[in-house]
Amino acid sequence: MTPSTSSATDAGLLDGIDPAVLFTPFQLGNLTLANRFVMAPMTRVHSPNGVPGEDVAAYYARRAEHLGLIVTEGTYIDHPSAGMLADVPRFYGEDALAGWSRVVEAVHAVGGRIIPQLWHIGVTRPEGSPPHPEAPVLSPSGIALDGSPAGVAATGKDLDDLIASFARAAKDAQRIGFDGIELHGAHGYLLDQFHWSVTNRRSDAYGGKAAARARLSAEIVAAIRAEVGPDFPIGFRFSQWKGGHYDARIAETPQELDELLTPLVEAGVSLWHVSARRYWLPGFEGSDRTTAGWTKHLTGLPTINIGSVGVRSPFNPYATTPEATASLNLAPLLELIDKGEFDLVALGRAVLSDPEWTAKLRAGRVGEIRGYEKGHENTLF
Repeated sequence: MTPSTSSATDAGLLDGIDPAVLFTPFQLGNLTLANRFVMAPMTRVHSPNGVPGEDVAAYYARRAEHLGLIVTEGTYIDHPSAGMLADVPRFYGEDALAGWSRVVEAVHAVGGRIIPQLWHIGVTRPEGSPPHPEAPVLSPSGIALDGSPAGVAATGKDLDDLIASFARAAKDAQRIGFDGIELHGAHGYLLDQFHWSVTNRRSDAYGGKAAARARLSAEIVAAIRAEVGPDFPIGFRFSQWKGGHYDARIAETPQELDELLTPLVEAGVSLWHVSARRYWLPGFEGSDRTTAGWTKHLTGLPTINIGSVGVRSPFNPYATTPEATASLNLAPLLELIDKGEFDLVALGRAVLSDPEWTAKLRAGRVGEIRGYEKGHENTLF
């Protein structure tokens, strides 16, 4: 495949601005990040039997040379209903953990920082999927993302088991040298299914108003915090949108978002990762503030923003509309950082296709940036 540079130059990536602020260090608790760039989690399905190999270590190390923080692809916790693909990495079992330990060593060897994303996909898992085909499809209320019946509603014991599984994974991450962890509470997966009123119809303490819908996530965070101590970073990724349901909303107003996030802050979250399809768009009517901006405003915690930074459009590398090409101009990004809306910027497809994307940006060599083309990697977002 021939490298493409047109996406970096056609829209004027720099457009006369100085991106220097993006290359300043950032302090996350006791953890110092070399710059403001974060690699977003992107599933690759390249870990046979769930075990990350030397190729995975090399993949992350290559990108860690130029990024402040790596968030790994989603990794399945040790709950039997967590996943659906045998070659997605797991975060349990000594073979998989040994593989992840080598990944950490490789990233640290180049001066990078890395945290794993811990994942349970919930009702999006098809019946009979590996690696545990016998496991039921677990969900908040036995309801799929489209509102149809699917899976089984989690019992009280199921919730206790889930909390324990996430806590074990976080403790293992700390033990083998990771710099923190991230919980995947976005994009219509299990924790997000609890956050969303469409998929959470429970009448117990885990359903109803926003704070109750956040209860499971908060209890997981609290259990992790009890295991890892006060200083180990706990990130939480959330989104309004879901896969295939781009107009979905877990919060209709800033007040409702505050009600959902507050229990997580009180439980011990130390970093937000706010996933938007277009990072620059307002989060709520009546304000220009982005969802990431509202998150930082409401909680005061460090915040990552993501949403088509450095690529043409959400999930479409060939789009040429004005809205799509706007994402290639970094001026709005820097304006939002200057306004204090967020602290860190996550890159997905941009660094998937060009591990040196940030280095070329810093050096002003934007014409050399390899533009994203579908097929560079096997990814699921």
